[in-house]
Amino acid sequence: MIARFVLAVLLLVPACSGRTDEAAPPSLETILSDTPAKALSDYGLFADQARAQPAKGVVAYDLINPLFSDHAIKHRFVFVPGDQKAKYSSTGAFEFPVGTVLVKTFSFAPDMRAPETGQYKVETRLLIHKADGWAAFPYVWNAAGTEAVYAPAGKQVDLDMIDPAGTPLSIRYAVPNKNQCKTCHQSGDAVLPIGPKARNLNHDGPAGINQLADWQRRGMIDGVPVHPPVVPAVWDTSLPVESRARAYLDINCAHCHKADGSASNSGLWLGWTESDPVKIGLGKHPTAAGRGSGGRIMVVEPGQPDQSILVFRMASDEAGIAMPELGRSVIDEDGLALIREWIESLDVQE
Repeated sequence: MIARFVLAVLLLVPACSGRTDEAAPPSLETILSDTPAKALSDYGLFADQARAQPAKGVVAYDLINPLFSDHAIKHRFVFVPGDQKAKYSSTGAFEFPVGTVLVKTFSFAPDMRAPETGQYKVETRLLIHKADGWAAFPYVWNAAGTEAVYAPAGKQVDLDMIDPAGTPLSIRYAVPNKNQCKTCHQSGDAVLPIGPKARNLNHDGPAGINQLADWQRRGMIDGVPVHPPVVPAVWDTSLPVESRARAYLDINCAHCHKADGSASNSGLWLGWTESDPVKIGLGKHPTAAGRGSGGRIMVVEPGQPDQSILVFRMASDEAGIAMPELGRSVIDEDGLALIREWIESLDVQE
């Protein structure tokens, strides 16, 4: 997929992102094996694993809006085997051929205001398209950052850092177990990718290269239209707050809150393309009361963020109340402020 640097990761992504002609390609035999490899290096996804230099055919990419995961810095790569191509979709994740691997490494730094300094890897998640469907595999890195081992049960990792706002932060970071990976990637009875959708990839990288155009040029995808869909950059304050809030909910919440997701029974569907105000939460009563409602009666009460269940749950870090319920242990204060601003802007008559 794309040949571009992941933002501010000079320690982890070398000056030659993209398909590396000098290196050997990943091992398709290992990728398609019925048994997950014990070590990340067994897949051959990196020519230099410690420096995250991709192997031949492995390409770095990013999303216009990444999911919040305890301030983690994420490094994404994709491998599409041989001369095969992904099938373009205007709404959902692309249809990747069997043998495709999506790679996402989660990294941190002692001071997250300077993420390129002292950055270290904690986990890498692989999503592999096997012959019978997609499968997720978590890997945990050693302290030296040279190898990651398969961790089907997940792991708890204690981390100390200065957060992006300059506040000392100690967290117990959770590497998800294999079944938790499936929860977020659920689409009906299947497991599917979340991030690689046209609207998330349709933006220019630091080198000024549009990722969708670059993927098509590389022969990794077919059928990209002249004007593919795009979502706004969430933190571009020159854009309308409503569209930025919807884009935030799309990447952080909609993988569960959709018709065929794990939270479908809530009736709250938060995808970018959803147009029904009630399904987005406006004036919507919860399907079930309890601790998760915080005594509030509307998911989104226009003009009243403090009376909105959505804000109550985003503002909590308590198990059973906090939303998203997986993937974070701390509150995304910036995201919470954005959603509050959006709700405050809504006409109370809506």
